[in-house]
Amino acid sequence: MNREALILGIGATPFGRHLDRSAGDLAGQAAHEALRDAGLAPADVGAVFHATVSQKAIDGQHMIPGQVALRPHGFAGVPVVNVENACAGGATALWLAIAHVRAGLSDVALAVGVDKLVCTDPAQGLAVFDGAMDVAHREATLAGLAALSDPLPPELSVDGDRSVFMEIYASLTRAHMQRFGTTEAHLAAVSAKNHAHSVHNPRAHFRRPFTADEVLAARRVAWPLTVPMCSPVSDGAAAAVVTRADFTHNDSAVAVLSSVLLSGTDRAADDAARHIGRRAALAAYEKASIGPQDVDVAEVHDATAFGEIQQAENLGFCPIGDGGPWSASGASALGGALPVNPSGGLESRGHPVSATGLAQVFELVTQLRGRAGGRQVPDARIAIAENGGGLYGIEEAVATVTILGRTR
Repeated sequence: MNREALILGIGATPFGRHLDRSAGDLAGQAAHEALRDAGLAPADVGAVFHATVSQKAIDGQHMIPGQVALRPHGFAGVPVVNVENACAGGATALWLAIAHVRAGLSDVALAVGVDKLVCTDPAQGLAVFDGAMDVAHREATLAGLAALSDPLPPELSVDGDRSVFMEIYASLTRAHMQRFGTTEAHLAAVSAKNHAHSVHNPRAHFRRPFTADEVLAARRVAWPLTVPMCSPVSDGAAAAVVTRADFTHNDSAVAVLSSVLLSGTDRAADDAARHIGRRAALAAYEKASIGPQDVDVAEVHDATAFGEIQQAENLGFCPIGDGGPWSASGASALGGALPVNPSGGLESRGHPVSATGLAQVFELVTQLRGRAGGRQVPDARIAIAENGGGLYGIEEAVATVTILGRTR
């Protein structure tokens, strides 16, 4: 069976620092908000797909984190599936919920993503990311990525604590700069644009605007990336209620046009056409019977500003290699040809890892309903979300692309 699926309800906590709250508190808040939005109750849910990494890595709550987080909030007796898929955990939970409903196993499924990464010891939160790559070949992987571009001059090296993924992104950024001519100014334009968008998002971790010059002048994380170009460590949760199309006639429901989840492949570093994000995008477009020219608004995985540049290329918004100039032209800003990350993206909205993919969907459903306020894309009808996670070889270990459409 391949029933059509709808997203009927969405919920999300504010992203930021929540040292006084548990992961279960945050997950419960997002889940109940999504159910209220859908006009449903926990008893209506046929299955829950719960994504987290911090409950395991930081709290030591292995094996049954979803049951522990959600039973106190009324989700007793219902099947709970625990999901872990690096930074694509929330989007993977949604992919499973969509597949569950399309298969006819339940009329209603709930996807929840939550993480608490802000710790009194910052190193503890950063250490969570260490397991999102092949730990047995860590040094060889990092050396291979660094070798994709010319050696970094000693004066540009930076000492200090940071996620290993900032080093990974910096290596990939330098390789793109060397191959295609992408510049620091292009990166700063993306970052400044996303911080400007976040001013209008009450759930964003940061809501401070930056000029491109301020982005360039900020503290360096790993050349060429500065702090405003990088996603912060955040706490938060997001959720979505998925139903079959004939379950409801609610005008605020949003159609799932396609949902794709892929793993990476072994490819040559210069074979950008086979990048995991590109393959996922092409598969999603084919399933939805649309092309990039039909998209009105996008949310992409900008763990750094370079991530947005690369994914704009992968999604076909511009030719491969032109992501920097295309972004700097203003095309991806509110009021531009195709706004990208009107939420502020990971750089500003924040990145509680397993909640990120569902937060993207929260934003896009809000856009398709016309309820995004100062960040609204006028008459948005087709929306796309790209969410990647982990690293295996020279690209993400997992990528998801979800395409949504307005139903009214």
